[in-house]
Amino acid sequence: MARAQLDKNPHEVAAMFDAVARRYDVTNDVLSLGQDRRWRVATLAAVGVRPGERVLDLAAGTGTSSAPFAAAGAHVVPCDFSLGMLTAGKERRPDLPFVAGDALHLPFADGSFDAVTISFGLRNVAHTVDALAELARVTRPGGRIVVCEFSTPSFEPLRTVYTEYLMRALPAVARVVSSDPESYEYLADSIRAWPDQVGLGRLLRRAGWTDVAYRNLSGGIVALHRATRPAA
Repeated sequence: MARAQLDKNPHEVAAMFDAVARRYDVTNDVLSLGQDRRWRVATLAAVGVRPGERVLDLAAGTGTSSAPFAAAGAHVVPCDFSLGMLTAGKERRPDLPFVAGDALHLPFADGSFDAVTISFGLRNVAHTVDALAELARVTRPGGRIVVCEFSTPSFEPLRTVYTEYLMRALPAVARVVSSDPESYEYLADSIRAWPDQVGLGRLLRRAGWTDVAYRNLSGGIVALHRATRPAA
């Protein structure tokens, strides 16, 4: 498959994730040096899910990010637009109700969820504000969103090292551990082009979310943004 460009053509991006689905979780664990597990724990805590709540996990991939919500007693719906990811996920986690869906046109009624979350998928959507507004539509008034996404390290020396890793080390490691290393070159590019913490906060507000706040993980390599859908 030709490397997807940063215009984020949905068909190309979906095909890219289809191609890496089988080894996606293992590859991410290697490339993140195991930090992805800590990021999932932090995301679960930020959502603050309670038993019986309905949670949408968008860009859920194989359901690795969804399983902790189910274990906490929530009714979690893993949703993704990559059929390859959904197929791999259903084989591994047949108890989860995987749903195919486009972030810009979600197949759910207004106010369906108490909380929505998306981890490492928002930067792959062609229209970020539209996707955030669509997530607001399917969230009940007073409900919440948590976005876990790569961001900009706040400490300049770390930022320099991290950028060097994205440019050189990540593609090199991906060539060894991934079934489609070109996909990880795209992912490295998409991380470098992504807004910083304050920039993503502005996009959340433009999409209608309020009480926007964030905290850094791993020195700002990843940031957790949390916000609320207005009750009125």
